[in-house]
Amino acid sequence: MKDKKWDLAALASIPLIMTLGNSMLIPVLPQISRELHISSFQVSLLITLYGLMAILMIPVAGYLSDRFGRKKIIMPSLIIAAAGGAVCIAAAWFTKGITAYWIIMGGRVLQGIGAAGAFPIVLPFVGDLFKDEKQVSKGLGLIETSNTFGKVLSPILGAYLGLLLWYAPFISIPVLCIISFLLVLFLVKEPKRDREKQGLKDFMSGIVAILREHGRWLYAIFAIGGICMFVTFGVLFYLSETLEGKYNIHGVMKGLVLAIPLALLCLASYGSGKIIGQNKPRMKWIGCGGMFLVTAAMVITVFGSGLYWLVGLLSAGGIGIGIALPCMDALITEGIDQKNRGTITSLYSSMRFIGVALGPPVVSLLMSRGPWLLFGTMAAVSAAGGVLILLAVKPGKKNQGGSGQSEKKQFKLPLSMPQRAR
Repeated sequence: MKDKKWDLAALASIPLIMTLGNSMLIPVLPQISRELHISSFQVSLLITLYGLMAILMIPVAGYLSDRFGRKKIIMPSLIIAAAGGAVCIAAAWFTKGITAYWIIMGGRVLQGIGAAGAFPIVLPFVGDLFKDEKQVSKGLGLIETSNTFGKVLSPILGAYLGLLLWYAPFISIPVLCIISFLLVLFLVKEPKRDREKQGLKDFMSGIVAILREHGRWLYAIFAIGGICMFVTFGVLFYLSETLEGKYNIHGVMKGLVLAIPLALLCLASYGSGKIIGQNKPRMKWIGCGGMFLVTAAMVITVFGSGLYWLVGLLSAGGIGIGIALPCMDALITEGIDQKNRGTITSLYSSMRFIGVALGPPVVSLLMSRGPWLLFGTMAAVSAAGGVLILLAVKPGKKNQGGSGQSEKKQFKLPLSMPQRAR
């Protein structure tokens, strides 16, 4: 693995940058709303549009990377993401008000397309670099660490940049993308591998066949991934608006408060990944417990008041999401044959981006209708996620290490598969 350390370091820069490119905007959304004279709902669409484009383009990028090579897709995607940031900068510099808003939306479209061809392709790329599945797992762990660090850093860095200039987070995106582009260009060597010259029709037929065979539990895990991201980004949007509007907390202090639930989410994710191993019944029950912890946190939030109460309960919800996500990641990664893993992982990533896209605008509409409806909605969808795990995810008997028993049809697992791919 030592001979691939620079390849991994370069690839790890991609999830860091893609996470910053989206989440860094959350603490400055109220500021953007004031500068452009737009509503809370309109500004939330800056997050939504990014996610929608990623939803549409991730399966396409996955197919193209299988056919033409990972590096050939990642590098142009980083340039497209950088171009999207440049469009946003130009809009803020040369125009004002609603005109700037619509041009920035166009830039976010480009960023979403670039994101679709970058981070999701890193996951199968790591699998291509190593023949030993243990090394693949370690490589994915490094990628996840980078992604996690981006989540925690983004609200702090975004809030700090917002103090300098309201569109400073947009300025950072092209700079970071170019750095990552150069790292991948010079440090990453794509291994040779046999590629099936599969036509688009055959590709789509293959997806349909996989979903027909494994649909029940795959659809459930797709939905749970989307629910987790919906709650995460919805809560962050609500907290960002509330910290400024109700508690008059701005700047770096606001970023630090926003980072609290994210940091606990990441710590819980790390701990959950360590605990579950390859024990699939454990994945089910821990994941279920995580979703019901989110449900309880959302319900209890409405019974108290004050900043500490709010941040504490939302952080508890973050812990629940952090517990559940690694379980879903491991189930979906280990539950599909290796040759189809990239395709299904891409679909899973798309479903998670649906949650990213829906969270902020839905919360912006519910905030004016009171906390009961807002947190009741969050609790309801979280509870639905827990019920889906209970009813649809049915692993067989314990199967740990490499010598377990055969399981039910929907869980015919190659046991050496890496645990996590997000």
